[in-house]
Amino acid sequence: MAKDDIPQVPPEVVDEDAPGPPISVPDSGETGEGGKLKMIVQLVKKCLGVKDIASMRLSLPASLLEPVPNLEYWNYLDRPDIFAAINDSDDPFERMLAVIRFAFTKDLKFINGGVCKPYNSVLGEHFRAHWDVPPVAYTDDAPRAPTPRIYTASNPTATPEIPIPSLVSDSSSIKSGRSSKSTRSGLSLRSKAKTPSTAATSLLEPNLAAQMSNLSLGDGITDINPPENLRVVFLTEQVSHHPPISAFVASCPSRHLELSGIDQIAAKVSGTTLRVSPGEYNQGLFIKLTGGHGEGEVYNVTHPVASVNGILRGSFYVTVGDSTIITCTGGRPGRKFRTIMEYKEESWLGKAHFLIEGVVHTVNEGETQYEQWTKVKQVPQSHVVAVFDGTWRGHVRWRRVGLGSYKAATSSAASSPTPSHTPLPAPSMKAAAVSRADVSNTGDGEYMTLIDLSRLQVVPKSVRSLEKQLPYESRKLWEKVTDKLIKKEFSDATKEKVVIEQRQRDIAAERKRSGVEFVPQYFEKDISSGIPTLTPEGLKAIEEELAEEVSFCIEGSEDAELTS
Repeated sequence: MAKDDIPQVPPEVVDEDAPGPPISVPDSGETGEGGKLKMIVQLVKKCLGVKDIASMRLSLPASLLEPVPNLEYWNYLDRPDIFAAINDSDDPFERMLAVIRFAFTKDLKFINGGVCKPYNSVLGEHFRAHWDVPPVAYTDDAPRAPTPRIYTASNPTATPEIPIPSLVSDSSSIKSGRSSKSTRSGLSLRSKAKTPSTAATSLLEPNLAAQMSNLSLGDGITDINPPENLRVVFLTEQVSHHPPISAFVASCPSRHLELSGIDQIAAKVSGTTLRVSPGEYNQGLFIKLTGGHGEGEVYNVTHPVASVNGILRGSFYVTVGDSTIITCTGGRPGRKFRTIMEYKEESWLGKAHFLIEGVVHTVNEGETQYEQWTKVKQVPQSHVVAVFDGTWRGHVRWRRVGLGSYKAATSSAASSPTPSHTPLPAPSMKAAAVSRADVSNTGDGEYMTLIDLSRLQVVPKSVRSLEKQLPYESRKLWEKVTDKLIKKEFSDATKEKVVIEQRQRDIAAERKRSGVEFVPQYFEKDISSGIPTLTPEGLKAIEEELAEEVSFCIEGSEDAELTS
């Protein structure tokens, strides 16, 4: 690049709406890991004592970023086929199990790899994508266990390090909207050398359906006549800058499913750990069943608290604490199911174990005491219908407890169903569970696999080519920064990044002087409920994405396997 072609950085305009002075780290000029580590240490020192880092303006050198927009990185659809399976069963208990499986897979990227820092979203930035995936297969056993048909790993391990598909491959593939033959991960997952257990994911060219004429599902099962693909679409927009908030919606119309929510985090450095929790407007994920077996049901999946560890070593990994609560409302009147997924706190000493345990319990109409139950031991055994445990990075097992999970033939005043078979005598139940062992031993069910995350890889998305994208669409907006990062031209990438950020501050200053309030394009302004509402433009964007032609996937690498 000629000297005159390098964009000049304009003088900085103070961001008057920011809650405090910006947190910035100068570029060390060193391109190796040592230079990155020095900058990370400086950043940690500056963040100590800051109440909420996420609400501050954080300006980092491009060399500390990965070539992926923030809105693209967060989509909760790492396994769109698992999401699309939520409404498959006519049994409400099995639908709850399906939501639990989705909750385990929504952030699969952190299981299969490490952590990255994507670009900060600018106000009004938006991103859209879609997936074309085959529906999961089912065994004949009851309850029906789903078997994903694509992107599964052979020879899984308990805690795999499987590279996820590149969010940004090389610059030519981005510009053309087509697959590149090989690429390093756009998330810098620092994966180990590939072995049979760490095989990269597959490119499906020209489309997913063409690769599935004779797909093996493992365990000797062969899918001779693969079903038609399901399309899942996703749309998100940055609706606030201070604090940073985005709204999102996903849809799978053929399965009567909608997913929506508000993304906002609060982050604080504690020692050498970055602790991340949901922000004020973030009330979790909301899954609406708009038709089919569970018509009218709404599942609210709350977010746990996550910690980013290994900061000073420059080798990041995620641990999870607290609980995820899944609550079902709406649908047919009567008893509902609720789930507590309790992530076990890691010890300060020794290796992390990533353990989880949980319960599924009943909620009868008119009850409110369950709202206080956030830990497994708080749930009275008389309400528990199933338990599960394992590692959220690998295998999770579950079993029935008592009779309450069976479909009701007749119901008593207490809404206790009777299974179709004659159960073995059950021991008397205590008023409340003392531990997982106490809960588990009260029922007569056998343990079964709930989900094996060690076998699953991230399913890559399809994104329109840059030629079709709007100026504020994420990949189009950050195109020059991405191009420079991929070429490892970090100084030029930082200059391009500063140009974008300064332009946004200039626009915000002008908007304030003119007394003009920002109005999101795709979502209604009111997000207080935690469930965003699409504007007419948002509905139009969803319809357009649903109508997009089946296209080449632009993520992944060529040396891949469809399934084991």
